[in-house]
Amino acid sequence: MKSFVIIGGGITGVTTAYALAKRGFSVTLIERNRYSGMETSFANGGQLSVSNAEVWNYWGTIYKGLKWVFKKDAPLLVNMTPSWHKASWFAEFIAAIPHYKANTIQTAKMAIAAREHLFAWAQNESIDFDLKKEGILHIYRDKAGFDHAGEVSKLLAIGGLPRQAVTPAEMKQIEPTLSGNYYGGYYTESDSTGDIHKFTYGLSLAAERLGVKMIYDHEVAAIKSDGACIKITLKKDEQLESLEFDNVVVCAGIGSRNLAAQLGDRVNVYPVKGYSITVNLNDAASQAGAPNVSLLDDETKLVTSRLGIDRFRVAGTAEFNGENRDIRSDRIKPLVDWVQECFPEVSTRSVVPWAGLRPMMPNMLPRVGKGSLPNVYYNTGHGHLGWTLSACTAEMIAGVIELDVKSAKIPTPAANMLRAAQGI
Repeated sequence: MKSFVIIGGGITGVTTAYALAKRGFSVTLIERNRYSGMETSFANGGQLSVSNAEVWNYWGTIYKGLKWVFKKDAPLLVNMTPSWHKASWFAEFIAAIPHYKANTIQTAKMAIAAREHLFAWAQNESIDFDLKKEGILHIYRDKAGFDHAGEVSKLLAIGGLPRQAVTPAEMKQIEPTLSGNYYGGYYTESDSTGDIHKFTYGLSLAAERLGVKMIYDHEVAAIKSDGACIKITLKKDEQLESLEFDNVVVCAGIGSRNLAAQLGDRVNVYPVKGYSITVNLNDAASQAGAPNVSLLDDETKLVTSRLGIDRFRVAGTAEFNGENRDIRSDRIKPLVDWVQECFPEVSTRSVVPWAGLRPMMPNMLPRVGKGSLPNVYYNTGHGHLGWTLSACTAEMIAGVIELDVKSAKIPTPAANMLRAAQGI
């Protein structure tokens, strides 16, 4: 049996390992942290949101970015220090603007497909991840934002997602705890939320039960392929170790760009930092005053999820600042202020801040498929929708690999014997 190594133990790596193991493949997963789901898959906004499938590649994003360029607490912030990586990414981002509609529709279709797999896996493996199927309410403070959402809804509908426009009075009925004045909203009843870290860790245990070998606490220092063999150099505590596999699936988040370059491919992932706070609901008033329905505030670009009885997650912002994981107080404060404004009954006395680096491709679509070498595959670059899309893209790449095996593009031992007998 041909062996597969997966690099990266976040949501995409673990779902890929699970999907391949379910198909009977020999799988090893390498993760540099001590556990799975410890980086970008640790404390995101929690939304499983088809309704947030709109890609960012339209001129309105550019105009907002220019308007916010000197505003430190802006939802979108770009470090103006030049770099080739950043410049090439933005150039490709602008080049993808003509594909805005098609890419939004495609993202919605993938997000819908992901639901079926993710919910089935959680049920089959008894994974408790604070799943809440209360829908997602997008809230708009002005007519311009609401009207744009109406156009987005048309694209989502083509992709298979119905969502309904709601009045401020209807918004209050959907989520009674929400305070403030709004122009209107859009409600997607079929969307849901959950704790990405709990799910990732739970599925990693399920993958182990299926035979996946987990190598934690090791960094991939180098990788190369000759088309038939993958050679990996692992590093831990300055000690190096060499391993060989037949095939690799790169699911390494922001590290995918460097690994792809070593394998002869270009995967222009950029680390887009997002922030979150987890508000501990330590008293009855806070628990009653926090929303059960997930929200997306269009003006502030913040999303929320209720995680069980005693946690409330608020996340958002996009910061283009390279591989920087610093948690900045001036970026966290707007999140806390937003909670106080929109949910005044919630105490913010106990708040846990976090920052993660979203691996984002310029066209906002994940890179899923084959590399230039026959034994190299990618499932990476999901950006802010990794949690939403992961189950679909894991099934997609596993399907590609399965098809390659069946067509003997990845030679099995039996196929090797047949080739030898035929003198090939």
